[in-house]
Amino acid sequence: MTQTPETLCNALIDAALKAGADAADAMAAEGSSLSIEVRQGTLEHAERSEGTDLGLRVFVGQRQATVSTSDMRPDTMTAMAERAVAMAREAPEDPYAGLADPSQLAQSWDLEALELFDPTGEPAPGVLQEDALKAEASGLAVDGVTQVQSAAAGYGSHSVFLAATNGFSGGYKRTSRSVSCTAIAGVGTGMERDYDGDVRTFQADLRSAEEIGQQAGERAISRLNARRPKTGSYPVLFDERISSSLIGHLLAAVNGASIARGSSWLKDAMGEQILPSSLSVIEDPFRPRISGSRPFDGEGLPTQKRAIIDAGTLTGWTLDLASARKLGLSSTGNAARGVGSVPSPSQWNIALTQGDKTPGDLIADMGTGLLVTSMIGSTINPNTGDYSRGAAGFWIENGEIAYPVNECTIAGKLRDMLRSIVPANDARTHLSRVVPSMLVEGMTLAGN
Repeated sequence: MTQTPETLCNALIDAALKAGADAADAMAAEGSSLSIEVRQGTLEHAERSEGTDLGLRVFVGQRQATVSTSDMRPDTMTAMAERAVAMAREAPEDPYAGLADPSQLAQSWDLEALELFDPTGEPAPGVLQEDALKAEASGLAVDGVTQVQSAAAGYGSHSVFLAATNGFSGGYKRTSRSVSCTAIAGVGTGMERDYDGDVRTFQADLRSAEEIGQQAGERAISRLNARRPKTGSYPVLFDERISSSLIGHLLAAVNGASIARGSSWLKDAMGEQILPSSLSVIEDPFRPRISGSRPFDGEGLPTQKRAIIDAGTLTGWTLDLASARKLGLSSTGNAARGVGSVPSPSQWNIALTQGDKTPGDLIADMGTGLLVTSMIGSTINPNTGDYSRGAAGFWIENGEIAYPVNECTIAGKLRDMLRSIVPANDARTHLSRVVPSMLVEGMTLAGN
């Protein structure tokens, strides 16, 4: 008889206690995925995977060890638990390791309200292939597109279950549907490439394959005949597709693990103004149909809606149990983990306050500057916040797009950049990170 994720976790915990563990938690991750890729009107690649992975973390005093397997036979799980306990006995003591106190655990949650799982079922491979072919055909139909590098569609269904000796037991399922297209315009050394795609929890919310292919093609041809811009100091508008990377650097800097190590450019900034006073960064793990939503974290603690930045001011760190104990604080319910790893802090759904101007309004306000639509490489100093990235996009003159640009570098200090941002109103609200286009004043641009 097939064992459920819950029974597998309980069996692992029982085996760990019999092997001599003082405490333990177990995770079971079960899922399947199907992806189809087409090229030149025919099937290029098809892949299907499914399986169950098990993870066990054991504690012997203040020592811990983690093991994982995809073998669910009882004798394997017994050997796995014995090996984990033996490893823990040899591990160094960690004064901050340990499970949550039962009083800290999530007690109830409403999975239906989160809408993480689309009940319509897995699509047939032919349906996904049809979506991919539609995206490819739509991209090729754009005048100036010479080829479609790839067009793909996919489906995934995954479940996770967590149980621990402190009494926690819970799990949830989630689904995803995706369509993507990468188009190429031009020939020879003048070729340019761009993409579009969409990933949703529910099939009904997914954008049409035709729209995705057309958008990829139009983006590719808009980049033809790019040149290098002039070196200097200019305002830079980060397009909505890549603006969330700036907020990502902020989120990394307030991660409790980095703060506890003292390796963050915001380590002494609690209570300081980080963004303009009109802006906040809100974490909300309860948004329906969003990939970052979840009822509890990787240690069984309840997730919570909170303001990481409130009216421009940094209000708190992102903490799991270990980083919270190191800092003498309480966990924020932000532990993330895989079956073979210990928990670590991570943010869930994030939203930056949107502005009241369109990207076009901000372009008009810029006068002369750079609209960045893609970036490559990254040199970010986590201790100082020094920022430098390769960029491509469009040159702005007299408040209008003049021509495409590439092979340039933008640089600045994240503290200064974030304090000066002006957001647009174009954030896509179905993303886990809802961040609009952002104008940053006075960045250094290296080009010709």
